[in-house]
Amino acid sequence: MPMQPSPWVPYLCLFLAALIMSLMMTPVAHRIAWQLGAVDRPGKRRINKTAIPRMGGIAVFLGIIAAFVVQYVGTMHLGWPVILSPAPHFHSLNYQMVALGFFAIFVTGALDDVFQLTPLQKFFGQVVAASIAVASGVVIGVIVNPFTEGALQLGPLAYPITVLYLGAYVNIFNLIDGLDGLASGIACISGFTMFVLSVMAHRMDAASLSIALVGATLGFLRYNFHPASIFLGDSGSLLLGYTLGIVSPLSVT
Repeated sequence: MPMQPSPWVPYLCLFLAALIMSLMMTPVAHRIAWQLGAVDRPGKRRINKTAIPRMGGIAVFLGIIAAFVVQYVGTMHLGWPVILSPAPHFHSLNYQMVALGFFAIFVTGALDDVFQLTPLQKFFGQVVAASIAVASGVVIGVIVNPFTEGALQLGPLAYPITVLYLGAYVNIFNLIDGLDGLASGIACISGFTMFVLSVMAHRMDAASLSIALVGATLGFLRYNFHPASIFLGDSGSLLLGYTLGIVSPLSVT
């Protein structure tokens, strides 16, 4: 009787795929940023003393994509478990639209890196990405208050509250992306924490996305630690916040 593979093997493969892709693509993102003029030059509001490109989000985004390509191959050909199975509290969940939301937030950040969007334009892109996630079924419908009995059902308010929640996550990481390795380091640690919690909750979709984020950010940190040779840029910081914002409701049983 053939031995069943360890349940940790798929997660390890996703981590390695994201890590290796991020390591390989960060120098490519470095060159792309220079070609597009997405560069942070020294100034009164900058801590860097030399010009540094700022589109590291390309490498992180491709790292996450690589992880899920590996997951697809493993599911189709290696007998790995299907991870795209939503938690019972989600009435329905369209994972294709979830992926579209990731693309929307990455494009918003990339456009800002290159063209310096106005705050209103960037906010619009964030709202669109968050709204796509909500339309896909990622909705925070219940809030549990530990100081009272029972749970608060949000009803129709769940939709705008979820959009605000995802927007807050996105902007938190956008604001803390000011020091070498800070945002990517926090995302890496937070992603690993969410991975552990998701595994404990038996939420394979959230666990897989979390460990992919850990691999992608860890690979990027190779180039982002002080002295950084490339910054995340908005293409990366918005993506990190959005990813963790999506993982948190997915990880709840």
